[in-house]
Amino acid sequence: MNNSLIAALKAVLAGFFGVRSRKNAEQVPMKVWHIVVIGLLCALLLAGLLFAVARYLVVQGGG
Repeated sequence: MNNSLIAALKAVLAGFFGVRSRKNAEQVPMKVWHIVVIGLLCALLLAGLLFAVARYLVVQGGG
């Protein structure tokens, strides 16, 4: 992985938690498409995880 991709991953994960500072944002130049793709993948992963947890809870509660 190159620095830009790792920086984009850190930026997206920090954005999910709302802890990205301006100093960190200006440190490493990132490509916009890295942020978009990683953001979409993280959003899909989060949605899938929430769906799986909800499905598990419904199955356990209905049994």
